[in-house]
Amino acid sequence: MKIVAKMFLAIAVMGVTTAIAQEPLDGAYQKVLNKEREIVPYDYIREADVFWSKRIWRTIDTREKMNLAFRYPQMPLINIIHTAAKNGEITVYDPAVDNADQFKLVMPVGDVSKIGSSTDTSMVVDPITLEEKQVVAVTEFNPMNVVKYRLKEDWVFDKETSTMMVRIIGICPVAEKIDQNTQTVLGDQPMYWVYYPDLRPVLAKYEVFNPKNDAVTLSWEDLFEARKFGSYIYKESNVYDRTISEYAAGIDGLLEGEKVKNEIFVFEHDLWTY
Repeated sequence: MKIVAKMFLAIAVMGVTTAIAQEPLDGAYQKVLNKEREIVPYDYIREADVFWSKRIWRTIDTREKMNLAFRYPQMPLINIIHTAAKNGEITVYDPAVDNADQFKLVMPVGDVSKIGSSTDTSMVVDPITLEEKQVVAVTEFNPMNVVKYRLKEDWVFDKETSTMMVRIIGICPVAEKIDQNTQTVLGDQPMYWVYYPDLRPVLAKYEVFNPKNDAVTLSWEDLFEARKFGSYIYKESNVYDRTISEYAAGIDGLLEGEKVKNEIFVFEHDLWTY
């Protein structure tokens, strides 16, 4: 069978023949599995079956080697989330309010579109006419400035099934706040919080880059559910409602996060008898 790279269809309209070029197939076969994929609903958890639970907040740093897929230039994760937010497919919540991760204040779609973009007006002198002209410089949202994601999740031990389950509750993209004059990084700037169960159907439609096998399709929803990312804990539920960085900094903070993770592992391990 002869493979034709480009085909033309001749259409006669009002006695005029027009050639319409079909878009070439970018690959040896057409990938449709992710576009048709539906999410698998979570198992129902009865409150009476919850023997123990713990709320955890963690940070995914996309600059880590394990998380480089988050920054894949052709389709970084933030493009998927931000496009869905601007189109109104998902509801996002304002991070400027207290306890923003409790999804209290909805951010308008118009405000979402302005995130990361700015307009600066300046006066310049034309070297030829010596006239002053107003120049408007527009800065567009740069997805590469998003270097972190914050997750809010619940770890639950279900005594009915004797399993430790984790459910992601929310996700928050975090961009670097950059001084436009000096291009220095001023710190982290949360963009908005997204209720993760609402985001799952969107993530299920997009493929994650697989460096080992292009034929194996793994969606972003699969990645999060299978925990195929590196992260560190920055907060656990506590009576002071404080983050780890408020009482431990640097290496001590990372070790404190590892301590929290190990406590969850040891708790589950000690429930079993051998």
